[in-house]
Amino acid sequence: MTYAITQTCCSDATCVAVCPVNCIHPTPEEPDFGTTEMLYIDPKSCIDCGACADACPVDAIFPVDRLTEPLKKYEAINAAHYEGREPAPVLASPTFHPWGEPAFGRSLPSDFAPIRVAVVGTGPAGMYAAEDLLLHTNAEVTLIDRLPVAGGLVRYGVAPDHPATKGAGDTLARFHTHPRATVRLGVEIGEDVTPEELAAHHDAVVYAVGAPSDRRLGIPGEDLPGSLSATSLVSWYNAHPETAPETVALGTAERAVVVGTGNVALDVARILVSDPDTLAGTDIADHALAALRGSRLREVVLLGRRGPEDASYTASEILALGHVPGVDLVVDTHDPRIAQAIDTAAPGDKAALLQDTARETVDWTRGPDTGRRRIVLRFHSAPAEALGPDTVRAVRTGGPDGPADIPAGLLVRAIGYRGVPLAGLPFDETTGTVPHTAGRVDGMTGTYVVGWIKRGPSGGIGANRSCAAETVGSLLADAVDGRLPKPTGSARAFGRLARSRSGRLVDARGLAAIDRAERARGAAAGRPRVKLATVPELVAAARRNRLRGPMG
Repeated sequence: MTYAITQTCCSDATCVAVCPVNCIHPTPEEPDFGTTEMLYIDPKSCIDCGACADACPVDAIFPVDRLTEPLKKYEAINAAHYEGREPAPVLASPTFHPWGEPAFGRSLPSDFAPIRVAVVGTGPAGMYAAEDLLLHTNAEVTLIDRLPVAGGLVRYGVAPDHPATKGAGDTLARFHTHPRATVRLGVEIGEDVTPEELAAHHDAVVYAVGAPSDRRLGIPGEDLPGSLSATSLVSWYNAHPETAPETVALGTAERAVVVGTGNVALDVARILVSDPDTLAGTDIADHALAALRGSRLREVVLLGRRGPEDASYTASEILALGHVPGVDLVVDTHDPRIAQAIDTAAPGDKAALLQDTARETVDWTRGPDTGRRRIVLRFHSAPAEALGPDTVRAVRTGGPDGPADIPAGLLVRAIGYRGVPLAGLPFDETTGTVPHTAGRVDGMTGTYVVGWIKRGPSGGIGANRSCAAETVGSLLADAVDGRLPKPTGSARAFGRLARSRSGRLVDARGLAAIDRAERARGAAAGRPRVKLATVPELVAAARRNRLRGPMG
């Protein structure tokens, strides 16, 4: 019985490395790696060994005969990827089969001297870079984050009802206690320590700071109370310490409008209308859970400027949206092009994913059905204005069929993340990224970027592995060629500097203490963990019983 990769695929290709018959594609060596929504198992080549399932960091791989109802479509999705393609040869023995010519993407001289590298940012991009350096070189790595806890977008960006996806973070977290890694959390570069001071204590610096801001709609009423970014809402329900509980006020709103059709928009919609009792079994923020329990929200409308054939969500996320307990998924067929696009879509097309979804021409003069919760997909509909006057009362949309006013008490823009300028580094305002060449920051020897600040806010967790490999490859090539500036300060001196500048410094032992505290809070509440939601709480937990944790 063959295996299938399912919804939570992170595309980091760990499964590819262990497959004995090369039946998982695209591989990192293939040109379409990083461009497909997920990885796929060829059912004609799979030998049912289960190695991929054992290696998967996010529990996304299952035998097809064990797929639950919401996941059964993934048997066909995996197979469809290989239709019309020549399958990889399946040989009698998985041990003895032809391999490609050996390829060595990089090589280090036998006398390669240890280098000291600072990685700024402990999300997936930074940790993949650290993993590469720690596993494949003799480098010493300093892990730095402005927050007093590690994890980045895995901790604060992944929806709480996607616990399997957070498994990638657990896999990378093992490097926090690596003998050649030093953890310096709660240190903000540009505030506590200057970029010049950081560079002076390291041979190289890799910035992996992501894209923490958001894009704006540019419509009248966008700044009314009740209008906010998906960035703020996601941080709110994930207990980000820089997002206060009062940032989101659900009030008496029965309907919310979310602008965008990407995966973040779907996450926001799903969390807003999910049963709070279900969310209570996750690590959602306590204040968000309490607000959702008291919320009157029954309907979320997702606005897409274009048609269903151009929606930004991935197949896995829209399929999952149709299986949220107690929540209906509906397509608003206000424009005849919507039904036409869905009905005529070929298998594998984005619009075909909605062929089994309920349809309705929604009457917006009526309020939401109080007996059911639902998510409405409204395509060919752009936001034109948020109507007040004192708070968001409705969202006016424009489209080929004329304007429509959708009564709503909450407007969320989910149209993309955006990078912000970094102290001492060049910045491209148009793309929201740091200008670079293969990860080398333009005009700054020994300074590198990785992740969204490098390539823009695109790609999931696994896309950062190949992104980090490119950046680390550039860094090591510069080291071999003698192009890295020689540090004038030591690692110990940088530790003293960081401690003297930051009153919230957390090391590896403190990080372990935070983890223990949150898991203990979770155990007491019957949850996987209850996150500490403020900087003082995190720092206090780090300083309690820290001697029981690993060395930092």
